Amino acid sequence: MSRPSPIDRPGELAAFVASVDGGSFSAAARQLGLTPSAIAKVVTRLEARLRVRLLHRTTRRLSLTPEGEHFFQRARRILAEIEDAEIEAASASATPHGLLRLHSGSAMGLHQLTPVLPEFCSRYPEVNLELSVNERRIELARVDIEEGADLVLRPGTVQGMKGDTIMVARTLCDLGRVICAAPAYLRAHGVPRTPGDLARHDCIRLVDYADLARWPFDTPEGVRTIEVSGRHTANNAETVLQMGLAGLGIIRLVDVMVGTSLASGRLVPVLADCHHAEPVPLQVLMPRDRHRLPKVTAMVDFLFEKFASAPWRQTDAPASKGRRRG
Repeated sequence: MSRPSPIDRPGELAAFVASVDGGSFSAAARQLGLTPSAIAKVVTRLEARLRVRLLHRTTRRLSLTPEGEHFFQRARRILAEIEDAEIEAASASATPHGLLRLHSGSAMGLHQLTPVLPEFCSRYPEVNLELSVNERRIELARVDIEEGADLVLRPGTVQGMKGDTIMVARTLCDLGRVICAAPAYLRAHGVPRTPGDLARHDCIRLVDYADLARWPFDTPEGVRTIEVSGRHTANNAETVLQMGLAGLGIIRLVDVMVGTSLASGRLVPVLADCHHAEPVPLQVLMPRDRHRLPKVTAMVDFLFEKFASAPWRQTDAPASKGRRRG
C-alpha cells in the first residue's frame, strides 16, 4: 500500500482522535463535517498503514486497544502542538484563546487556584480550561508536560532543571507549613507553649509518610525535630485538615491549605515563634515550545498577580521562619 502524503496525516490523526473522544464514527463525522463511512475508511486506512489495530469496534461503541491507547495519547499531543503552532504563528498579540491544560498539586489547586479561576475565565472568555489536580511530586512534572500539560504548578524544585530542553520554570512564591489547631481543641486540652509540650497532645499524622511525623523547630543549636504522636491518623492531607477543623487534634499542613481557616479563626497557629516552616518554592513549569503562547502567558501573568504575594499567609513569620539561604 502506498504511503500517504504528509499533508494527509494530520487529517488521519484528527479523524482517529475525534472517533475516540466521541466514542463512535458518527460523533467524529458530526464534529469534522464528514460522513461516518468516510471517517471509518480513514481510520481503517491508518490501521492498515501502521499494521496494528487501534480500535475495538462494536455496534454500539469504539474502544481503544493497548496499542491504540498509546497512539491516541501521542496523536492528541501532536494535534495540540499543531494548534498551538498555528496560534503562535498567527499572532503574538492575539487575544488568548483555545484549550489550556493546567495541572496542579491538590493543596494549591483545591484551596487557592480553583476559587480564582472564575475571574480568569471572565477576563479570557475564549480560553477553555482543562484542570487536573493530583498529588504528583515535582520530579514527575516532566511527565505532566509530556502528557500534554501547558502549565504545571508544583511545590519543590526540578532536579536537573539547568539546561532542560523540555521545560521552562518560574518561581511563583514560597510555601511553608503551619502548626495549628481548632480553638475547641485548645480550650479542652490547653495550648502547647514549647515543642516538648506536644508529647501530651494528639497530633494528627499522615499514614505512610513517616517523615511528616517529625516536626522541626528552630533552636540555638539549629533545627531539631520532634517525633509527634496521637490517637488519630489519616491517609491524605485533606482529611487531616478536616479532622483538625473538627477539633480532633493538632495538625501541621502547608499554608495554602490552612490560610483561609486561620484568617477566619477556625484554626489557630501553635508554636509559631519556634516552628521551622520548611519553605519550598512553588514552581510554574511550562513546555519550552509553548510558553510564549498567548493563552499560556495570560495564565502565568494571572498566577503571579494572584499568588506572588502569598495572600493566604497572615504574616511573613510562619513561612519565612527558617527560610533557606542562598
